[in-house]
Amino acid sequence: MTWALVSGASGGLGKAFAQRLAEDGNDLVLVARDESAMRQLAEELEGEHHRRVVVIPTDLSSQHEREQLLSELDHLQIAPEVLINNAGFGSLGDVVSLDADRLNDEIAVNCQAVVHLTRSLLPAMLDAHRGTVVNVASMAAFQPIPTMAIYAATKAFVLRFSQALWHELRGTGVSVLALCPGPTETPFFANAGNHNVLTRRRTPEQVVDSCFEALAAGRHTVADGRLNAVQAIAAKLAPIRLALPLAKLSVRPRD
Repeated sequence: MTWALVSGASGGLGKAFAQRLAEDGNDLVLVARDESAMRQLAEELEGEHHRRVVVIPTDLSSQHEREQLLSELDHLQIAPEVLINNAGFGSLGDVVSLDADRLNDEIAVNCQAVVHLTRSLLPAMLDAHRGTVVNVASMAAFQPIPTMAIYAATKAFVLRFSQALWHELRGTGVSVLALCPGPTETPFFANAGNHNVLTRRRTPEQVVDSCFEALAAGRHTVADGRLNAVQAIAAKLAPIRLALPLAKLSVRPRD
């Protein structure tokens, strides 16, 4: 029996990951704040795929609640062999205009929770000589983005953390992947402050497909979709004075 833990599992990309993992025969731990949405998803997955699904409502911005999540896993004797660190959110606006508490929570969810859960669940994977860690970064990880400064910075952290961890764990049986989606059909931009930002979007299912293809190939990083892969390379080559205004324009709200 293989258990997979998916954070941010109440909808969007997290829901797509949960569906794919259940289809592949994994039992699931769903983690997010929205208990109602997760229980509805759990009922669907249990009925359709006949897998065991455990729902653990958690505010991942809180270290205390993260510790409670880990304690509950110990109590249930669940040691996930697959960890999908998908939970995350962004804020659209100049740093000085955004709520300071929201920015602190953004850093906690996007960075601290990723490290906390990864570090806590890795030892059991290493003991079993098998496991998978997917850290959902973003195309935003490849360049600074004015008006989404904190989000881009946190995703750059996730990218570099994942790449270093991939190297550290070579030969252990544990795979690590930094997944870098571009704009995707999820509530992300509405939650960030404007649902009209960026109209060209991929589906969550396409992103999940890219993830599993990259894992099968043993890669440490994947940008979802060919155009995003090209843009990731271009972002590394573009002079910062040119990249900054273009990045800001890419997330400009559209009426």
